[in-house]
Amino acid sequence: MSEKVAIILAAGISSRMNTKLPKVLHEVCGRPMLAFVIDACRQADIQKLYIIVGYGKEQVIEYFGDDKNIVWVEQKEQKGTGHAVMCCKSYLADFTGDTLVICGDMPLIRSEIVKTLIDKHEKDASAATLATAILDDPTGYGRIVRDSYGNIQGIVEDGDCNPQQKTIKEVNPSYYCFKNKILFETLDKITPDNVKKEYYLTDALHLIIDAGHNNSGSGGRCDGRQQPSAAKRGGQNYAAKDSGWVYEIRRNNC
Repeated sequence: MSEKVAIILAAGISSRMNTKLPKVLHEVCGRPMLAFVIDACRQADIQKLYIIVGYGKEQVIEYFGDDKNIVWVEQKEQKGTGHAVMCCKSYLADFTGDTLVICGDMPLIRSEIVKTLIDKHEKDASAATLATAILDDPTGYGRIVRDSYGNIQGIVEDGDCNPQQKTIKEVNPSYYCFKNKILFETLDKITPDNVKKEYYLTDALHLIIDAGHNNSGSGGRCDGRQQPSAAKRGGQNYAAKDSGWVYEIRRNNC
C-alpha cells in the first residue's frame, strides 16, 4: 500500500456568494465547509494535508492553524486548478506515493467515498482515478466524455462544452487520486488553451490518457449559497459509475 497525501484546493474567492468571507469558511451545520473535507481525509487515513490558500489566506490559516499536519501553500495568482496543484511541486516533487486532490468547498463529502476512490485506484494500479456523478442538471460542472466502449476520454469544462457535450449528465465532482510522480510530470505539460485561459487540472487527465496510462473512475461538490442550505436538509443522492458498476452515495441529514 502506497503512502498517501492530500492536496485540498481552498484558494477560491466567494464570487457567487456576495461576501468577503473566504469560500471554504462558509458554514454548514455550524462548521466551515473546509472542516468537513479535512475530516473526510483524516477518516480515510490520510494525515498529511497540503492546503492551497489564496484569497483570505490569513483567515483560513488562523482558523485551522493549530493542526500540525497541515502544510499551507499559497497560490498567489488565481490561474486555475492545475496551477494550484503545481504550487505544491516544491513540497512533493520527490514524493513517490499517491496524491488525493480534492476541493475544499464540499461539505457533503464522506470518508467512505474517499476510501472507495483510493481503494479503486490501488486495485486497478491506475495512474489516475476520478469520481464521477450523474446529475439531472449538470450546469456548471465539467462533463465526462467517454468513447463508444465507455472508456473515459477526458473532461470538458462547462464553459468549453459544445452543444452536444452540454447534454452530458455525467459530471466531474472534483475528486481525484493520482500517482504523484505522474501527476507532476504531466502538470508541467498543460497549457491554458481554454475560454478562461487557466491551467486546468482536468487537462492533466487528458494527457495521462493520451500517454497510454491506465485510468479509472469511481463519488459531489457544494457550490454557492443554495447548495449548503440543501446540505442542511440532507437527502441528496448521487450516483458514481465507471465500467458498468454503479455506486450510490446517500447523503444523510446533518
